[in-house]
Amino acid sequence: MAGGMSLGSDGGRATSVEGKFTFYVVVCGIIAATGGLMFGYDIGISGGVTAMDGFLEKFFHTVYVRKQLVHEDNYCKYDNQGLQLFTSSLYLAALIASFSASKSCTKYGRKPTMQAASAFFLVGTVLCSAAVNLVMLIIGRIFLGVGVGFANQAVPLFLSELAPAKIRGALNILFQLDVTIGIFIANIVNYFASEIHPWGWRLSLGLAGVPASILCLGSFIIPETPTSLVEHGKLDEGIKMLRKVRGVENVEAEFEELKQASKVAEQVRHPYRMLMKRPSQPPLVIGILMQVFQQFTGINAIMFYAPVLFQTIGFKNNASLLSSVITGIVNVLSTLISVFSVDKAGRRVLLLSACFFMFIAQIATGSILHVYLKTTNSLHKGTAIIVVLLVCMFVMSFAWSWGPLGWLIPSETFPLETRAAGFSFAVSANMLFTFLIAQAFLSMMCHMKSSIFFFFAVWIFIMGIFVVFLLPETKGVPIDEMNERVWKQHWYWKKFMEDKHEDQSDNQERETPVGVHDDNFVV
Repeated sequence: MAGGMSLGSDGGRATSVEGKFTFYVVVCGIIAATGGLMFGYDIGISGGVTAMDGFLEKFFHTVYVRKQLVHEDNYCKYDNQGLQLFTSSLYLAALIASFSASKSCTKYGRKPTMQAASAFFLVGTVLCSAAVNLVMLIIGRIFLGVGVGFANQAVPLFLSELAPAKIRGALNILFQLDVTIGIFIANIVNYFASEIHPWGWRLSLGLAGVPASILCLGSFIIPETPTSLVEHGKLDEGIKMLRKVRGVENVEAEFEELKQASKVAEQVRHPYRMLMKRPSQPPLVIGILMQVFQQFTGINAIMFYAPVLFQTIGFKNNASLLSSVITGIVNVLSTLISVFSVDKAGRRVLLLSACFFMFIAQIATGSILHVYLKTTNSLHKGTAIIVVLLVCMFVMSFAWSWGPLGWLIPSETFPLETRAAGFSFAVSANMLFTFLIAQAFLSMMCHMKSSIFFFFAVWIFIMGIFVVFLLPETKGVPIDEMNERVWKQHWYWKKFMEDKHEDQSDNQERETPVGVHDDNFVV
């Protein structure tokens, strides 16, 4: 696919950015996206493991005893801060690690950061699967979290920088597709491991090492991105790699843009301080809000605790795990919708359509549980099946929209000089609110009961308003031309990009090399 004429980063020069759909890029994307497989497997495995009797009996005996009491409040039987900490500790560690991962991406490159991610994840897997006490278990989860923080920082950046603009959305969504596949595999593993008593939970946790090993080995095969090579002064390697991933010889225009962006980035001594400047605020605000809203759809509350949730509404242990497998299948297939449509329909259409269906699903689920599920009864089988179908409708809508686009949009909207730092804010926002939801959901369900679904529905409504008024379309825009073609054209964000805000204080964030005039650089 050849790219057409596009506006250059200086706003006045038109440049031709060419690029084909190459098999090499797809293979590299598939390997790198295995970082999403690690993330997804852990999301899916946590809920199933915390529902296994062997795991609860060993680490959370109080919850195990409470679970056996049939008269216990349906909404509160799993309300335990320690149990929630098992799930949420990973995301707290990932939150902290994301800032180190940002520095690693900038200083060492995207590829070494992915290698570090797989190493941390492997250590965490060994500690968790071999845990003999809660302390060892939580330390293992912290190592897993560092691995997730590094992978979630490096992989989306790698995919966005490797892909031609016309397929950037589809290639980047490979990360979220692998997340959904990881969740699906985890649900299947949990379904069978739950029959192995009392050590099935060790098998579930130990198999997390498989995707980590794939990423570890694969990261030695894939290349560094042309952007990162240029950023580190490896110009000859950079242009060779750019020709290879674009599949054409005529890449001089794009290569010049990369060099220009890299020169600007070299002058930025404090990228985090640069992010606080007014022209950097539009992508920063959008990047953070996309992650916050992604979590406040309620998706991870469902994915983390799907088996627990289905047990709450009356399914037995195996039936609840099987229901989680069904939602996992829906998740994977629906993500494929996004892969094939995001670069055609655009980002906004997918997000808005999803808000409509997710809102209906949350309201309907909350209403059914409010009417039919009391503190000690079970739902009628037919009603319970309706709830499962509504959950599938919700998961389907999320999977083609806020799931993949929550990662895609922040990875493609920052200029090179603040790209790694800006994306670290997006990753840390995701981890922070994932941690909060994971730590609070079971307690929220205990106190709010069915109203928790109305709580998430209100947030989904707010998200729809946000997309309508504040989220610009980025479909088909080259990654280093977002300022000119997106932010400066948006009715609201353009006032942040006006030249009058590019004052002396901005220039102080840069170091100008001897003999190089400022006019050679563009912000």
